[in-house]
Amino acid sequence: MQLTENALTILRARYLLKDEQGNILETPEEMIRRVAKTIAGPESLYGGNPQEWEGKFYDIMSNLLFLPNTPALINAGKDIGQLAACFVLPVDDSMKSIFDSLKNAALILQSGGGTGFSFSKLRPRADLVKSTGGIASGPVSFMRIYNTATEVIKQGGARRGANMGILKIDHPDIIEFIKIKRNEKELTNFNISVAVTDVFMQALKDDSEYDLINPRNRRVMGRVRAHDVFNEIVESAWETGDPGLVFIDRINRDNPTPHIGEIESTNPCGEQPLLPFESCVLGSINLVKMVVKKGSRIQGFKDSSKRKKNPSAAGPLDPLTPVFEIDWELLSSLVRTAVRFLDNAIDANKYPVTEIEKMHKGNRKIGLGVMGWADMLIKLGVRYNSKKAFGLARELMSFIRERAREASIELAHERGAFPNFKGSIYDTPEISAKGGLRNATTTTIAPTGTLSIIAGCSSGIEPLFAIAYKKQVLDTTLYETHQYFIETAKARGFYTTQLIERISKNGTLRGIKEIPADIKKLYPTAHEISPEDHIEMQAAFQEFTDNAVSKTVNLKHRATRDDIARAFILAYDKGCKGITVFRYGSKHAPLVKMEE
Repeated sequence: MQLTENALTILRARYLLKDEQGNILETPEEMIRRVAKTIAGPESLYGGNPQEWEGKFYDIMSNLLFLPNTPALINAGKDIGQLAACFVLPVDDSMKSIFDSLKNAALILQSGGGTGFSFSKLRPRADLVKSTGGIASGPVSFMRIYNTATEVIKQGGARRGANMGILKIDHPDIIEFIKIKRNEKELTNFNISVAVTDVFMQALKDDSEYDLINPRNRRVMGRVRAHDVFNEIVESAWETGDPGLVFIDRINRDNPTPHIGEIESTNPCGEQPLLPFESCVLGSINLVKMVVKKGSRIQGFKDSSKRKKNPSAAGPLDPLTPVFEIDWELLSSLVRTAVRFLDNAIDANKYPVTEIEKMHKGNRKIGLGVMGWADMLIKLGVRYNSKKAFGLARELMSFIRERAREASIELAHERGAFPNFKGSIYDTPEISAKGGLRNATTTTIAPTGTLSIIAGCSSGIEPLFAIAYKKQVLDTTLYETHQYFIETAKARGFYTTQLIERISKNGTLRGIKEIPADIKKLYPTAHEISPEDHIEMQAAFQEFTDNAVSKTVNLKHRATRDDIARAFILAYDKGCKGITVFRYGSKHAPLVKMEE
């Protein structure tokens, strides 16, 4: 495996098997073999050949073409055996439900998963508790209990415990919820989002009021001006990065199994809307590996020996020379293998809670996404925030979703459709005639925090945060300079160690005269990209993604509250399913994105 020093550092610290004394027991190749063997095991359930697929799964992972979510890499083949990254648990308006979900969340967090909750069903603060004659303490008080439990668990040090807490915009305690994280000591293990309805957005545009509704009895408890609530959301997001927005009605319009239930929450980073008790296994394709020199395309992925002959990996890279292209046939073959991998993972998984196993095997949701998007664009010579990049995003994700659904139909023909297919949005004569779909969803765009470090590529669909940077991952400090930039600088003759030192101080290429203008155009960093272009990229991928898209709209420190307000409204108008903004240097950062 061709791993960077930072990838090796992360693997040794968090992924490779260790004994009780902390001694490392496996190499990265052995880790990949352990995962491949575990995921290939369910082939025997369907008359397949586990050894054949173990080899194929090993090849796509060892060549860093595809990686599954972190829990699969850490837990596959171990007693714990929990392979999924994303979970949503129900929180109903009773002590039993509240603390049952807390217990289940503890088991999930301990196994490396991230949990999402909607607290919208809990009665508001000061409401009557009939059973005791007492007064309710409200949803935020119970979120504090969940937060403390997460702090105690800490997931054994392998992953930071993370939760998503959601409250609906019409809950009477919505203002308390919106303001809670202005105190930086509050809910440190939660990302929070407001579940925004179409009714609210219309009231906002009309500058009118809307109803606050008690979830206990559905009675209207008052009316508030939408703009007043929206301004509080904007203020908190400007100060702290929280809350984000989740456009819950749009999410439910895309709910593939409305006959099974309503979607109330997402996972911690927002890319995976799920029904209560549902989970999802994610995996990401390394897009930069899909770029080859023209005329050197490989006709489908065969094995690692053929991949090593790819001439695009040889010699210095000069992305400004238009000789690179996307190997669509390689991508198509890889999508098919990755879908099978993720479907197998559902059967190989050891579930921490029986109800979750029932839901996951009922809908068989998987989330195939991408990482290395910014790197792909650089290699193709396309500026991140350009019309060409937005168009390519739609073309690429449309291709991936189409091939993923084709693969899911093939698996359904071979193994059967997902059990809840009857009554789903896919239960049409056309799809039913083909045998149905194996998976209720197939595509998701995850943040790929540490996965992208292992793969040696940029995170998810994010732009480069910096050309050279320092990054803290748990107790490990990583230093990185963009490898393509170094190779291009050497090829173009402007590389010096002093230049890299200057870039390291600023993170960007702006203001450095010796760097040619055409190079600078290819390397915009997150804070040099307008909020509108961040959202345009998110919307481009969302258009062809079954689930949702994890994307942060990074803003400069001087960004105003009006900038954030416009970004929120634009995300809704552009068809996004949610939005997270973060203003550089605001009071405190939101949770470091997990590695789904």
